[in-house]
Amino acid sequence: MDGRAVAPAAGTVLNALATGIGSAFAIDLETTATVELTDGDEIIGRVDGHPDADTTLIERCVDLTLAEFAASAGLDESTVGARVHTESDVPMAGGLKSSSAAANATVLATLDALAVSDAVDRIDACRLGVRAARDAGVTATGAFDDASASMLGGVTITDNTSDELLARDEPDWHAVIYTPPAQAYSADADIAACERVASMAELVEELALDGRYGEAMTVNGFAFCGALEFPTGPMIDALPDVTGVSLSGTGPSYVAVGDRDTLADVRERWDEREGTTRLLQTRTDGTRIQTP
Repeated sequence: MDGRAVAPAAGTVLNALATGIGSAFAIDLETTATVELTDGDEIIGRVDGHPDADTTLIERCVDLTLAEFAASAGLDESTVGARVHTESDVPMAGGLKSSSAAANATVLATLDALAVSDAVDRIDACRLGVRAARDAGVTATGAFDDASASMLGGVTITDNTSDELLARDEPDWHAVIYTPPAQAYSADADIAACERVASMAELVEELALDGRYGEAMTVNGFAFCGALEFPTGPMIDALPDVTGVSLSGTGPSYVAVGDRDTLADVRERWDEREGTTRLLQTRTDGTRIQTP
């Protein structure tokens, strides 16, 4: 019994570290998970191209999904193990929600292997991945905002303290991403510093709930660059031409949205900086089963 699923990455509108309210949008970078159910109770994870990578998150995703749904598939959870393998074009520790994409893809691939994916609500599946992320210690907030954007596509706004979806929308955007060479793990972020910009985060929340996502992103970017001590130069490079620009997550990537031609010009400016740039579509579809 095998399952396979693909999940998109995401960029930030509002970082949830300040107030617990967050917002993100899906982008066209993908993580694929393949799950093979086995006899026994051992769950073994592997990350393609990273033989020494910590596989706790994806293994915990399989574990929680089996505990929740193995019986629905007519299986005894205590006698079912799995091999889970992920491969991705999402840079790890880049602020582009690689952990959320891996969790979503793994949960949905496990549901596919159990042949119960059609019976499980996508938000419930998303919450399983968020639980796994908290258990694995890869996120400070649970990242329900990032995970919901990856699972559902489009822009989502969430309360990460209650794992509640507040709003979802499908703006017509492209995105350009600049990723410096350094990595930044969200679990290591200075939460106290982020909490000191809570009043700015509340403004970003108001703008996002009003559908003013570009303005929300830009205010978020300046606030969290300050709190997390990232340079604002890449944001200045993109302004005033883009719809919005922000530090993505806890960095180090920056993401700008707008029309493709404008973003192509921004990409040329960002190409002058050390690192990697990508011009991408945003995604209104989310995590999906990948059929052979």
